[in-house]
Amino acid sequence: MDVTVQDMMEARERRFLRQQALLKEYRQTLLCFTMNIPGPEKDNPLIRAGMKLGQRLIRQGFLRLNIEPAHAEYEEAFTGCAAYYVLPLSPMDVKRMTTDVEETSPLGRLLDLDVLRPNGEKVERQELGMPGRKCLLCGQDARVCARSRTHTVEQLRQETNHILREALLLDQSETVARLACQALLYEVLVTPKPGLVDRNHNGSHRDMDVFTFSASAAALYPYFLQCAKTGAETADQSLAEVFSLLRMHGRVAEGVMLKATAGVNTHRGAIFSLGLLCAAAGRLGLEKWVQPDVLLSLCGEMTRDLTAEDFSGLTQETARSNGQKLYLQYGVTGVRGEAEQGFPLVRDVGLPKLEAGLREGLSLNDAGCAALLTIMSRNMDTNVLHRGGMEMLEGMQAMAAGMLWQSPFPSKEAITSFDAYLVRRNLSPGGSADMLAMCYLLHFLREEAP
Repeated sequence: MDVTVQDMMEARERRFLRQQALLKEYRQTLLCFTMNIPGPEKDNPLIRAGMKLGQRLIRQGFLRLNIEPAHAEYEEAFTGCAAYYVLPLSPMDVKRMTTDVEETSPLGRLLDLDVLRPNGEKVERQELGMPGRKCLLCGQDARVCARSRTHTVEQLRQETNHILREALLLDQSETVARLACQALLYEVLVTPKPGLVDRNHNGSHRDMDVFTFSASAAALYPYFLQCAKTGAETADQSLAEVFSLLRMHGRVAEGVMLKATAGVNTHRGAIFSLGLLCAAAGRLGLEKWVQPDVLLSLCGEMTRDLTAEDFSGLTQETARSNGQKLYLQYGVTGVRGEAEQGFPLVRDVGLPKLEAGLREGLSLNDAGCAALLTIMSRNMDTNVLHRGGMEMLEGMQAMAAGMLWQSPFPSKEAITSFDAYLVRRNLSPGGSADMLAMCYLLHFLREEAP
């Protein structure tokens, strides 16, 4: 809805009166936040998304300064949304915080952050030795361009929309990548984990430890960022095309991982599964992050017929990878089969157990232990199958299921005993660990969603 000059004059008057009322009531520094949007349209879903991002950046500034607003309010209007914060801090300190946001965020040029002293006087950027605001298009003094009408409204509107979209895309993608790395770190730190690297020991491994996994997780951040951006930027492309791009990025990421770990395969499976999930989160957007089944369903759609395509014409002579050999020997499809079905072991087994544990008051560590055992009890884990054969795999599944039958959330002592059993037999359920990381990522995404 377009606004008129009269609409804007009335909106400015209402904001001025509200500012004066808050200053009179609290007699503290006041921060008033609106969006600097040129043109007659001041409110739409894109602008409101930018407003939410701006509010989050401001709240992060409050955390850094270790303050809580004495008063905060938010108003929505077709003339533009506004937020007010009464702050127990000096006006100059608040202005430093707001200029930090303006100068470092891709969205900064669109954020109108007015800081008012208790007497109503506005704090100017120049008081901090900062230059005035620059024009969106040419980088010159914004006031000069505005007075001379150097640029058309349509040019300014297009640039505003571009800034908003790019800033929101970057923020969403960075959030997904950060949470994916966090999920990998939580997975390796969960203790005890039967047969796996954890904080107690290296499990059934001699070539890796928590530091190897940490180095790998850090190295994979750019890959997860690329996956999330690929998902968001390819809305007009088919899912088959998107998956082809993801596989290309994944092959490159494997090299990055191996360089970071001196040749140790820590996260090859996670590169595949978490990369898919990051792309799904990017493509669907944060509004869908509260629906894990929707995200996982999209993973299934992206990998439809993957097993048939990858294993078509495979023979004993041409099989090279462990996964290919196990498919020929046992018909086990591994992570490909799980992906095609939308990761049912994550959706229906691991994630429900993780969240049930959290509802029971367990820590993320202890709930993660139970989720891992639940996955192990059902998963045809190719890592275990490769190391121990079908009999060992079925024995491990039965032991995990028996522990869960005795208690839905087995004790650390019981899990530690199971851990020792698997280590003695050199068994490591790495495929199940990758699914636990997916459970954590889905949980973190849901927590992050608005």
